Amino acid sequence: MDAAQLREMQAPLKQRYREDPGTACAQMHAEADFSDPGITATVQTWAGPVRAGLHPSTGGDGSDACSGDMLLQALLACTGVTMRSVATAMGVGVRSAQLTARGDMDARGTLGVARDVPVGFGSIAVDAVLDTDADDATLERLAQLTERYCVVAQSLAQPPRLTVRRA
Repeated sequence: MDAAQLREMQAPLKQRYREDPGTACAQMHAEADFSDPGITATVQTWAGPVRAGLHPSTGGDGSDACSGDMLLQALLACTGVTMRSVATAMGVGVRSAQLTARGDMDARGTLGVARDVPVGFGSIAVDAVLDTDADDATLERLAQLTERYCVVAQSLAQPPRLTVRRA
């Protein structure tokens, strides 16, 4: 897909959203259950069910998916799609890319060992190695725009209000 095709595909959406902003609101959802044994939750994904369990640093044995890793995977999915969209719109040719996300978590927070230690990631970094002829200034702009328009990255940077409740 080139920049013209991307613009053509998105133009009617952008016009509709300008004329009727309410149509731009999309509710996303995910589902999980306790169908598997142990301290696990089975999450329904596009690729099929995935059983998530405790990370080894919190008592897991590493045989189940880790929700922290899944969060980083969702970040890479969104970052990758956003980066490709932005690169396409900018006319930046990218022959290939390798993206990596790393997050640091102190397990004392989630285990309740130290009240002063936050629960969750302390920092997250995404590294992108691109095979491209673009210059450094263009690549810097690509990274800035990717971070700006990536839904998952922005949701992590400016967390939404979250409520866990019994339905």
